[in-house]
Amino acid sequence: MPPTSSSSSDLSDEHALRGALVGVMRQLAADGLNRAAAGNASARCGDHFLITPTGVLPADLEPAMIVAMRVDGTTLESRYRPSSEWRFHAGIYDARPEAGAVVHVHSPYATALACARRDIPPFHYMVAVAGGANIPCVPYATFGTEALSRHVVRGLADRRACLLANHGLVATGADLARAWRLTVEVEELARQYLLALDAGGPVLLTEEEIADALRQFEGYGQQTG
Repeated sequence: MPPTSSSSSDLSDEHALRGALVGVMRQLAADGLNRAAAGNASARCGDHFLITPTGVLPADLEPAMIVAMRVDGTTLESRYRPSSEWRFHAGIYDARPEAGAVVHVHSPYATALACARRDIPPFHYMVAVAGGANIPCVPYATFGTEALSRHVVRGLADRRACLLANHGLVATGADLARAWRLTVEVEELARQYLLALDAGGPVLLTEEEIADALRQFEGYGQQTG
């Protein structure tokens, strides 16, 4: 099942977050957004963050395998090695205090666009769900490197999601549920954009039209007091 939004008290519960990370990785696999051991996910937990381990199939993943880390790369008492992409997770948490979770996938449609090194332009108003007039594709760098982390952090400076050239998709959220949901939404936008390209190319929204959509998204969804 997809993750559910958590209260602030739940977010401080490391055991619950470990279980939620296992759940989201299995859901991503079930949805076809990751295959085998591809992709990773993390969630902020107090003064550190929790991240999925490297090279473990979602079906084999257990809460005890989730690795606790600090943003400086220090691993906190774990027998498991963190995802090879821990650097851009750490970079996002360091640069974006509002980010509570990060999801990374090698999903088919977003990855196809990433391999073409194409942004997702404002062909549909839902592009605004990622926080801007487009969903950028950041430059290529070898996976797991500090160079890739810099590209991702820069690409997310005013966005909640970006494509990684010749690699995949990264989405962020205030919690794991929101990061998962945005991942699904961006993958669907990538699919629709590729279909529109096959149909002769989309008519893009104007600056004014996408700006109106961005304003609408400021109050979109259920609001909490």
